[in-house]
Amino acid sequence: MRSAPFLSVVVPCFNEEQVLSATHPRLVAALAGTCPFEVIYVDDGSRDGTWEVLADLQQTDDRVRALRLSRNFGHQIAATAGLDAATGDAVVLIDADLQDPPEVIPAMVQRWREGYDVAYGRRLARDGESVFKLGTASAFYRIFNAVASIEAPLDTGDFRLLDRKVVDALGSMREGHRFLRGMVSWLGFRQIAVPYHRAARAAGHTHYPLRRMLRLAADGILSFSTLPLRLATFAGALACLAGMGGLLASAAMRIAGGAWPSATAAVLIAMAMMGGLQLLCLGIAGEYLGRIYVESCRRPLYALAERRGVAVDRAGRTPQPHLYRAG
Repeated sequence: MRSAPFLSVVVPCFNEEQVLSATHPRLVAALAGTCPFEVIYVDDGSRDGTWEVLADLQQTDDRVRALRLSRNFGHQIAATAGLDAATGDAVVLIDADLQDPPEVIPAMVQRWREGYDVAYGRRLARDGESVFKLGTASAFYRIFNAVASIEAPLDTGDFRLLDRKVVDALGSMREGHRFLRGMVSWLGFRQIAVPYHRAARAAGHTHYPLRRMLRLAADGILSFSTLPLRLATFAGALACLAGMGGLLASAAMRIAGGAWPSATAAVLIAMAMMGGLQLLCLGIAGEYLGRIYVESCRRPLYALAERRGVAVDRAGRTPQPHLYRAG
């Protein structure tokens, strides 16, 4: 059995002013009796009063730490900023919207005490979500596991507990296109599922519309699989075979006494097929090339505009209200 001297809870926030007044009391109540803890809220460039609410929380509760990013960098980067600032022996990632219930955290802590390095939440049911979102989410995890070089647990999100050694290992991975649940799976360690029932949002609206869902899905697949590049090669080979087959079929028709296909029609079909295929292959290659370019720039993952209650990070460094890149 493992003791738990200190726990950090990281909560990325984007325009969550309406729900924070309910989120913090539930977090504190759920964590009471587990172990000493800190709650690190990361304001990901919110446009409402989120930062003002967090600043007030930090003034009234000395267990609260608050970071404000200089703009909206996205959920995965905001979570990374919180992980960088966390000082706990274990760190929990949870969203602010209360869809992932804080009451599950003690069960994760118990699994950690039993010796597991990662305790991830597995969704048994998801309230308040459309059939389309449920279907696409389910399909994504299965497609990801089919094409990626790693296997991620099905029906999970970023809601999980990470042991300090996992957090440190994750902190050394500084790629810009981040898919945290895939990165944690890639790291390995002892992992176990903690099943729970996912609730509807307590207030506000989802910050993951279709566009962001597709972007996250692309980050996940392109970061852990080269299969799209191989598929482009296979598609090119199939197009060549199709062209040769069409040529042989036309020759056979001519030998059998038929007429040659219209030259104009044949040329247009061939051009459309080959042009579309070339654009597809260039697009796939361009996605990978663009990622190589972004990583080669070695820009910081995020910039801090302000911090409250955060003096030093785990390594003893003081995060400054400007560019900050750990690792």
